[in-house]
Amino acid sequence: MTRSMTAFARAEGTFEWGSLTWELKSVNHRYLEVYPKLAEGYRDLEQVVRETVRKYLNRGKVELQLKVQTNLDASAAIEVDSERAQEVITALSKVNEFLPKAGSISPSVVLNWPGVQVLPELDRKAILADAARVLNDALEQLKETRAREGAELKTFIKQRLESVADITTQVRAKMPDILQRQRENLQEKLNELSGELDNQRVEQEIVLLTQKADVDEEVDRLDAHVTEVTRVLDQKGPVGRRLDFLMQEMNREANTLSSKSIVTETTQCAVELKVLIEQMREQIQNIE
Repeated sequence: MTRSMTAFARAEGTFEWGSLTWELKSVNHRYLEVYPKLAEGYRDLEQVVRETVRKYLNRGKVELQLKVQTNLDASAAIEVDSERAQEVITALSKVNEFLPKAGSISPSVVLNWPGVQVLPELDRKAILADAARVLNDALEQLKETRAREGAELKTFIKQRLESVADITTQVRAKMPDILQRQRENLQEKLNELSGELDNQRVEQEIVLLTQKADVDEEVDRLDAHVTEVTRVLDQKGPVGRRLDFLMQEMNREANTLSSKSIVTETTQCAVELKVLIEQMREQIQNIE
């Protein structure tokens, strides 16, 4: 299945202890890169997040943000890691030595420093377990969104492939007439100089020029690439890199077709091919 790498998903959960929200954004990337943004107290979820994302996705840059709201009432005691708080105070005191005008250390700065506040152990375990479950829901949404957009990209690419096939058919149909006209034009011009040229040599040159202008091989390869791209689009799993390679090969054939062109008709066909290939290539950059 063709999947896009661009998508957004949001999943929420409400529980006895409070609520949480996951927001996921993914964009195209050569490999799979995971960037969790977790609130203090939930950093040990990072490894779980990375492993879970790898089960759902193969490519893309994925940013995940977790927001947690607990139901602790205002009178609930705030637990503090005294050892961590003392380390922070010591470090800030050393910094203040270089900043004499900074003033005394604010308690709020120490309290909000990562690792100073400690969630109650039972609540924390419940939150981490629920966060992992809701993450799966968010990833399912993200995967479905990528699949829907991927289906649209697949349709777009197949439409362009049909246009490419139409152009190669036109070129193949026109080439015999184009080559014959070119041969006649050359023969006509050379006949004017017939008294000065060796006829056998003239015939050899005409054959040589005709061979150089023949684009049957390029057209055949373009048709083969169209067939292969269509086949790859229907495969399961990641196909983006394979499609990108095929676009490079198609562009190479279009360039050769352009360089071998001897009339305006084939030049225009080559230009149209390059436009279609570039349109497909841009969309394929978003395919997983």
